[in-house]
Amino acid sequence: MTELPDRRLLLVHAHPDDESINNGATMARYAAEGVHVTLVTCTLGERGEVIPAELRHLTGAALGLHRRGELADAVRALGVSDARLLGGAGRYGDSGMMGISDNEDPGCFWQADVDEAAGRLAEVILEVRPQVLVAYDDNGGYGHPDHIQAHRVAMRAVELADERGHRIAKVYWNRVPRSVAEAAFERLQEELPGLPFDKSASLADVPGVVDDELITTAVDGAPYAAAKAAAMRAHGTQIEVAEPYFALSNELAQPLFTTEYYELVRGTAEPGESDLFAGVEGVGA
Repeated sequence: MTELPDRRLLLVHAHPDDESINNGATMARYAAEGVHVTLVTCTLGERGEVIPAELRHLTGAALGLHRRGELADAVRALGVSDARLLGGAGRYGDSGMMGISDNEDPGCFWQADVDEAAGRLAEVILEVRPQVLVAYDDNGGYGHPDHIQAHRVAMRAVELADERGHRIAKVYWNRVPRSVAEAAFERLQEELPGLPFDKSASLADVPGVVDDELITTAVDGAPYAAAKAAAMRAHGTQIEVAEPYFALSNELAQPLFTTEYYELVRGTAEPGESDLFAGVEGVGA
Protein backbone atom coordinates (compact mmCIF):
# COMPACT_ATOMS: atom_id res chain seq x y z
CA MET A 1 0.00 0.00 0.00
CA THR A 2 1.26 3.50 -0.87
CA GLU A 3 2.62 5.35 2.14
CA LEU A 4 0.47 8.37 3.02
CA PRO A 5 1.76 11.81 4.03
CA ASP A 6 2.30 12.59 7.72
CA ARG A 7 -0.80 14.82 7.88
CA ARG A 8 -4.16 13.38 6.89
CA LEU A 9 -7.54 15.14 6.89
CA LEU A 10 -10.95 13.56 6.30
CA LEU A 11 -14.14 15.52 5.63
CA VAL A 12 -17.68 14.12 5.61
CA HIS A 13 -20.38 15.82 3.55
CA ALA A 14 -23.96 15.07 2.59
CA HIS A 15 -24.16 16.10 -1.08
CA PRO A 16 -21.92 17.25 -3.92
CA ASP A 17 -21.39 21.05 -3.50
CA ASP A 18 -21.41 21.00 0.33
CA GLU A 19 -17.67 20.42 0.38
CA SER A 20 -16.89 23.45 -1.76
CA ILE A 21 -19.25 25.83 0.05
CA ASN A 22 -18.20 24.81 3.56
CA ASN A 23 -14.56 23.80 3.24
CA GLY A 24 -13.31 24.65 -0.24
CA ALA A 25 -10.58 27.03 0.91
CA THR A 26 -9.52 24.69 3.72
CA MET A 27 -9.29 21.71 1.38
CA ALA A 28 -7.34 23.66 -1.22
CA ARG A 29 -4.91 25.00 1.37
CA TYR A 30 -4.12 21.66 2.91
CA ALA A 31 -3.91 19.86 -0.42
CA ALA A 32 -1.41 22.49 -1.57
CA GLU A 33 0.59 21.93 1.62
CA GLY A 34 0.90 18.21 0.89
CA VAL A 35 -1.73 17.00 3.33
CA HIS A 36 -3.63 13.88 2.27
CA VAL A 37 -7.19 15.22 2.02
CA THR A 38 -9.99 12.65 1.82
CA LEU A 39 -13.55 13.69 1.04
CA VAL A 40 -16.44 11.31 1.73
CA THR A 41 -19.76 12.36 0.21
CA CYS A 42 -22.81 10.48 1.45
CA THR A 43 -25.29 10.94 -1.44
CA LEU A 44 -25.28 12.15 -5.03
CA GLY A 45 -27.87 14.85 -4.37
CA GLU A 46 -30.43 13.34 -6.71
CA ARG A 47 -33.22 15.56 -5.33
CA GLY A 48 -31.40 18.87 -5.65
CA GLU A 49 -33.11 21.79 -7.38
CA VAL A 50 -31.43 22.59 -10.71
CA ILE A 51 -30.66 26.24 -11.50
CA PRO A 52 -29.88 26.36 -15.26
CA ALA A 53 -33.00 26.04 -17.38
CA GLU A 54 -31.16 23.92 -19.95
CA LEU A 55 -30.40 21.29 -17.27
CA ARG A 56 -33.76 21.13 -15.53
CA HIS A 57 -34.63 17.98 -17.40
CA LEU A 58 -32.16 16.20 -15.11
CA THR A 59 -33.88 14.44 -12.24
CA GLY A 60 -33.29 11.42 -10.05
CA ALA A 61 -30.50 9.10 -11.14
CA ALA A 62 -29.64 11.26 -14.17
CA LEU A 63 -29.16 14.29 -11.94
CA GLY A 64 -27.10 12.21 -9.52
CA LEU A 65 -24.82 11.09 -12.33
CA HIS A 66 -24.40 14.67 -13.52
CA ARG A 67 -23.65 15.91 -10.03
CA ARG A 68 -21.06 13.18 -9.62
CA GLY A 69 -19.26 14.71 -12.59
CA GLU A 70 -19.57 18.16 -11.04
CA LEU A 71 -18.06 16.81 -7.83
CA ALA A 72 -15.10 15.37 -9.74
CA ASP A 73 -14.49 18.75 -11.38
CA ALA A 74 -14.80 20.57 -8.04
CA VAL A 75 -12.29 18.43 -6.16
CA ARG A 76 -9.91 18.70 -9.09
CA ALA A 77 -10.11 22.50 -8.79
CA LEU A 78 -9.27 22.14 -5.09
CA GLY A 79 -6.29 19.89 -5.77
CA VAL A 80 -7.88 16.94 -3.96
CA SER A 81 -7.40 13.47 -5.42
CA ASP A 82 -9.09 11.25 -2.80
CA ALA A 83 -12.84 11.74 -3.12
CA ARG A 84 -15.19 8.87 -2.29
CA LEU A 85 -18.90 8.13 -2.16
CA LEU A 86 -20.02 6.43 1.03
CA GLY A 87 -20.70 2.79 0.23
CA GLY A 88 -20.12 3.45 -3.49
CA ALA A 89 -22.10 5.44 -6.02
CA GLY A 90 -25.84 5.39 -5.37
CA ARG A 91 -25.64 3.38 -2.15
CA TYR A 92 -27.53 6.09 -0.26
CA GLY A 93 -30.07 8.30 -1.96
CA ASP A 94 -30.76 11.97 -1.36
CA SER A 95 -33.53 12.36 1.24
CA GLY A 96 -34.89 15.74 0.12
CA MET A 97 -35.70 18.56 2.50
CA MET A 98 -37.01 17.79 5.97
CA GLY A 99 -40.69 16.94 6.32
CA ILE A 100 -41.47 15.74 2.80
CA SER A 101 -42.50 12.27 1.63
CA ASP A 102 -39.05 11.65 0.12
CA ASN A 103 -37.75 11.27 3.67
CA GLU A 104 -39.64 7.96 3.87
CA ASP A 105 -37.96 6.37 0.85
CA PRO A 106 -36.24 3.24 2.25
CA GLY A 107 -33.27 3.86 -0.02
CA CYS A 108 -32.61 7.39 1.16
CA PHE A 109 -29.80 8.32 3.51
CA TRP A 110 -32.20 9.49 6.23
CA GLN A 111 -33.53 5.93 6.48
CA ALA A 112 -30.10 4.30 6.54
CA ASP A 113 -29.03 2.27 9.54
CA VAL A 114 -26.55 4.55 11.30
CA ASP A 115 -24.30 1.75 12.52
CA GLU A 116 -24.16 0.16 9.07
CA ALA A 117 -23.34 3.45 7.33
CA ALA A 118 -20.87 4.37 10.07
CA GLY A 119 -19.19 1.02 9.61
CA ARG A 120 -18.59 1.86 5.96
CA LEU A 121 -17.11 5.20 6.94
CA ALA A 122 -15.01 3.58 9.66
CA GLU A 123 -13.43 1.38 6.98
CA VAL A 124 -12.28 4.53 5.19
CA ILE A 125 -10.97 5.96 8.46
CA LEU A 126 -8.99 2.79 9.18
CA GLU A 127 -7.53 2.85 5.66
CA VAL A 128 -6.54 6.53 5.64
CA ARG A 129 -5.94 6.93 9.39
CA PRO A 130 -6.63 10.68 9.51
CA GLN A 131 -5.58 12.72 12.52
CA VAL A 132 -8.34 15.28 11.83
CA LEU A 133 -11.98 14.84 10.82
CA VAL A 134 -14.44 17.59 9.84
CA ALA A 135 -18.21 17.07 10.02
CA TYR A 136 -21.47 18.90 10.70
CA ASP A 137 -23.03 19.62 14.08
CA ASP A 138 -26.01 17.63 15.37
CA ASN A 139 -28.44 19.83 13.42
CA GLY A 140 -26.47 19.34 10.24
CA GLY A 141 -25.84 23.07 10.11
CA TYR A 142 -29.38 23.92 9.04
CA GLY A 143 -31.66 20.94 9.64
CA HIS A 144 -31.45 19.04 6.34
CA PRO A 145 -32.01 15.33 7.06
CA ASP A 146 -28.98 14.23 5.05
CA HIS A 147 -26.76 16.68 6.93
CA ILE A 148 -28.10 15.50 10.28
CA GLN A 149 -27.55 11.89 9.23
CA ALA A 150 -24.04 12.71 8.01
CA HIS A 151 -23.30 14.10 11.48
CA ARG A 152 -24.62 10.96 13.16
CA VAL A 153 -22.72 8.65 10.83
CA ALA A 154 -19.47 10.61 11.15
CA MET A 155 -19.54 10.75 14.93
CA ARG A 156 -20.45 7.06 15.21
CA ALA A 157 -17.67 6.17 12.76
CA VAL A 158 -15.21 8.02 15.00
CA GLU A 159 -16.31 5.78 17.88
CA LEU A 160 -16.05 2.63 15.77
CA ALA A 161 -12.57 3.58 14.61
CA ASP A 162 -11.58 4.10 18.25
CA GLU A 163 -12.77 0.60 19.04
CA ARG A 164 -10.80 -0.81 16.11
CA GLY A 165 -7.51 0.83 16.97
CA HIS A 166 -7.38 4.27 15.36
CA ARG A 167 -8.17 7.30 17.48
CA ILE A 168 -8.74 10.51 15.55
CA ALA A 169 -6.93 13.26 17.47
CA LYS A 170 -9.19 16.17 16.54
CA VAL A 171 -12.81 16.38 15.38
CA TYR A 172 -14.24 19.68 14.19
CA TRP A 173 -17.70 20.90 13.25
CA ASN A 174 -18.27 23.44 10.48
CA ARG A 175 -19.21 26.84 11.91
CA VAL A 176 -19.56 30.54 11.00
CA PRO A 177 -19.11 33.16 13.74
CA ARG A 178 -22.11 35.45 14.06
CA SER A 179 -20.03 38.64 13.95
CA VAL A 180 -18.35 37.60 10.70
CA ALA A 181 -21.66 36.70 9.07
CA GLU A 182 -23.28 39.96 10.18
CA ALA A 183 -20.40 42.04 8.79
CA ALA A 184 -20.48 40.11 5.51
CA PHE A 185 -24.21 40.72 5.09
CA GLU A 186 -23.76 44.41 5.76
CA ARG A 187 -21.30 44.56 2.86
CA LEU A 188 -23.63 42.47 0.74
CA GLN A 189 -26.52 44.88 1.24
CA GLU A 190 -24.32 47.74 0.05
CA GLU A 191 -23.08 45.87 -3.01
CA LEU A 192 -26.26 44.03 -4.01
CA PRO A 193 -27.32 46.49 -6.75
CA GLY A 194 -24.20 45.56 -8.70
CA LEU A 195 -24.69 41.80 -8.35
CA PRO A 196 -26.60 39.42 -10.65
CA PHE A 197 -28.95 38.48 -7.81
CA ASP A 198 -32.19 40.28 -7.01
CA LYS A 199 -32.21 39.71 -3.28
CA SER A 200 -30.00 38.94 -0.32
CA ALA A 201 -30.34 35.93 1.91
CA SER A 202 -30.55 36.49 5.66
CA LEU A 203 -28.33 35.40 8.50
CA ALA A 204 -30.75 32.54 9.11
CA ASP A 205 -29.99 31.14 5.65
CA VAL A 206 -26.31 30.56 6.44
CA PRO A 207 -25.67 27.10 7.93
CA GLY A 208 -23.72 26.80 11.16
CA VAL A 209 -23.87 30.41 12.37
CA VAL A 210 -23.10 30.44 16.10
CA ASP A 211 -22.00 32.86 18.78
CA ASP A 212 -18.36 33.81 18.37
CA GLU A 213 -17.24 32.17 21.60
CA LEU A 214 -17.97 28.71 20.16
CA ILE A 215 -15.38 29.21 17.41
CA THR A 216 -12.07 27.57 18.24
CA THR A 217 -10.31 27.66 14.88
CA ALA A 218 -10.14 29.99 11.87
CA VAL A 219 -8.40 28.67 8.75
CA ASP A 220 -7.22 31.49 6.48
CA GLY A 221 -7.87 30.33 2.94
CA ALA A 222 -7.60 33.73 1.24
CA PRO A 223 -4.74 32.58 -1.04
CA TYR A 224 -7.08 29.83 -2.25
CA ALA A 225 -10.14 32.00 -2.87
CA ALA A 226 -9.95 31.43 -6.61
CA ALA A 227 -9.78 27.66 -6.15
CA LYS A 228 -12.81 27.72 -3.87
CA ALA A 229 -14.78 29.87 -6.33
CA ALA A 230 -13.80 27.56 -9.20
CA ALA A 231 -14.91 24.52 -7.23
CA MET A 232 -18.24 26.15 -6.46
CA ARG A 233 -18.71 27.07 -10.12
CA ALA A 234 -18.11 23.43 -11.01
CA HIS A 235 -21.40 22.67 -9.23
CA GLY A 236 -23.30 24.52 -11.93
CA THR A 237 -26.62 22.79 -11.32
CA GLN A 238 -26.67 24.08 -7.75
CA ILE A 239 -24.66 27.30 -7.43
CA GLU A 240 -24.25 30.66 -9.17
CA VAL A 241 -21.04 32.48 -8.20
CA ALA A 242 -20.32 36.20 -8.37
CA GLU A 243 -17.30 36.60 -6.12
CA PRO A 244 -17.31 37.28 -3.25
CA TYR A 245 -20.95 36.14 -3.20
CA PHE A 246 -22.99 33.22 -4.45
CA ALA A 247 -26.57 32.04 -4.67
CA LEU A 248 -28.31 28.69 -4.60
CA SER A 249 -31.59 27.81 -6.32
CA ASN A 250 -33.46 30.25 -4.08
CA GLU A 251 -31.65 33.06 -5.95
CA LEU A 252 -30.69 34.74 -2.67
CA ALA A 253 -27.15 36.09 -2.47
CA GLN A 254 -24.95 35.13 0.44
CA PRO A 255 -21.26 35.64 1.26
CA LEU A 256 -18.55 33.35 -0.06
CA PHE A 257 -16.22 32.95 2.91
CA THR A 258 -12.53 32.34 2.28
CA THR A 259 -11.63 32.18 5.95
CA GLU A 260 -13.41 29.06 7.18
CA TYR A 261 -14.33 28.52 10.80
CA TYR A 262 -14.61 25.49 13.04
CA GLU A 263 -15.57 24.36 16.51
CA LEU A 264 -13.29 21.70 18.00
CA VAL A 265 -15.35 18.99 19.68
CA ARG A 266 -12.59 16.43 20.26
CA GLY A 267 -9.04 17.30 21.20
CA THR A 268 -7.45 20.44 22.59
CA ALA A 269 -7.51 23.76 20.78
CA GLU A 270 -4.58 26.10 21.01
CA PRO A 271 -5.30 29.80 21.73
CA GLY A 272 -6.05 31.60 18.48
CA GLU A 273 -5.82 28.36 16.57
CA SER A 274 -5.43 28.72 12.81
CA ASP A 275 -4.34 25.20 11.84
CA LEU A 276 -6.55 22.13 12.11
CA PHE A 277 -3.44 20.09 12.88
CA ALA A 278 -2.21 22.36 15.67
CA GLY A 279 -0.98 20.29 18.60
CA VAL A 280 -1.35 16.96 16.82
CA GLU A 281 1.50 14.78 17.93
CA GLY A 282 3.98 13.67 15.32
CA VAL A 283 3.04 15.95 12.43
CA GLY A 284 5.23 18.94 13.21
CA ALA A 285 2.29 21.21 13.95
